[in-house]
Amino acid sequence: MTTATPRYSIRPARASDVPELVRLFSELGYEIPPDLLAQRLAAYAASGEQALIAADESANDRLLGVATLHATPVLHRAGPVGRVTALVVDATTRGCGIGRALMAAAERWAAERGCVLLEVTSNQRRVDAHKFYEGLGFERTSYRFARVPRADAAPIVTTTRDHAS
Repeated sequence: MTTATPRYSIRPARASDVPELVRLFSELGYEIPPDLLAQRLAAYAASGEQALIAADESANDRLLGVATLHATPVLHRAGPVGRVTALVVDATTRGCGIGRALMAAAERWAAERGCVLLEVTSNQRRVDAHKFYEGLGFERTSYRFARVPRADAAPIVTTTRDHAS
């Protein structure tokens, strides 16, 4: 960890950030080929989702962190739910406030979209991340279960009734 906080700005990710995004995601153990990440970023932006980055102002292409954001409409709440699905801060600058700044920007982004709740997903093994989120006022509220969808899962069956006399 560095002792001096680097000067940085927070902005939406763009295509030219892909090499640095590949590096940042690899710090979390996600090895993503650059061409695939470029495709995903373009699709992500086209669907209205957002990736915010913290860009080092002293180094043109260096990213210090990224947060990926979603706003999901749900039927059971009065408005959409915002979700931070990834937060990565460069290992050399952790503890300098970059993660806090990205989370504050994520919260503003969610509020601007009318989100009534902001959630954060975090792998069970990332205990330090859990402490970080709790320090920001987030609470553990639920369990999340996941699996890969199966193509051979039972089909959805619908029935219709003819109401004509």
